[in-house]
Amino acid sequence: MNIDAVRVSTVELPSAKEVSHVAALLGRHPQVDFDIVVVDSEGGPVVIRNGPIMNDGRPMPTRYWLVGRDLSRRVARLEGGGGVRAAEKAVDASELAATHQGYAAERDAQIPEGHLGPRPAGGVGGTRTGVKCLHTHLAHHLAVGDDPVGAWVVEQLEAEEGA
Repeated sequence: MNIDAVRVSTVELPSAKEVSHVAALLGRHPQVDFDIVVVDSEGGPVVIRNGPIMNDGRPMPTRYWLVGRDLSRRVARLEGGGGVRAAEKAVDASELAATHQGYAAERDAQIPEGHLGPRPAGGVGGTRTGVKCLHTHLAHHLAVGDDPVGAWVVEQLEAEEGA
């Protein structure tokens, strides 16, 4: 893979400097506890893993979030060119359904015991079926490695580099 991203194992919450870096990439202060799970070759955050409940109690359906600026722009171009529909056609529907179920199960397992408020729903990108957002699928793939849409996105980005 020619994408500047490597998985990292986090043991602690991000430092104040890392939170500021992620806030700059997002254009706002993060509203949920997160950890950095994929970085670039310079150690900059590429993918964060969000907690399931936001600081104000609202549900956070998106477990993995692509924050790397370069990759986010490249994926936006792919989406703008019809990438969501193309990805849905290219991947096996049963594999995609299993990905949504696994994503939701991982996220839901992190909901604090006794939580009585609203809960996140759906799978990757908050949807139960199909493809909603290539960014979230790529983030999931880079962090976990088992997302057929994310793998498809990598193929498209690598083909774009080779063109």
